[in-house]
Amino acid sequence: MEAISHILHLTVTNVVSVASLVLELFGAVILVYTGVKGFIQWVTHKEECSVSLAEGIAMCLEFLMAGEVLHTILAEEISDLVILGALVVLRGIMTLEIHWEIKNEKAELAAHKMLEEEHKH
Repeated sequence: MEAISHILHLTVTNVVSVASLVLELFGAVILVYTGVKGFIQWVTHKEECSVSLAEGIAMCLEFLMAGEVLHTILAEEISDLVILGALVVLRGIMTLEIHWEIKNEKAELAAHKMLEEEHKH
């Protein structure tokens, strides 16, 4: 029975480690893609450049947080949980700040477009 328990523990550990790594890799890919896309938009003077970049960063952070949440399954000591908790809290705060920035930037873009429309008429 102990051998089965050990095998299950190793299986869960490996599956969670791989899944967490994959989620973090997705976050990194999203961040690189968003950075390249944002740079291209910036070079071509697109107004929505900062909104697009912020949305991509927010999505990246959400994948990274999902990976960290999976890491909590593997935590064996309280110090591991404290570190993981701090990472999740910091990434959560960054995500909230980015969502606030996106909201304000979209409002600013909408106001700018309204002014342009008024000047056309």
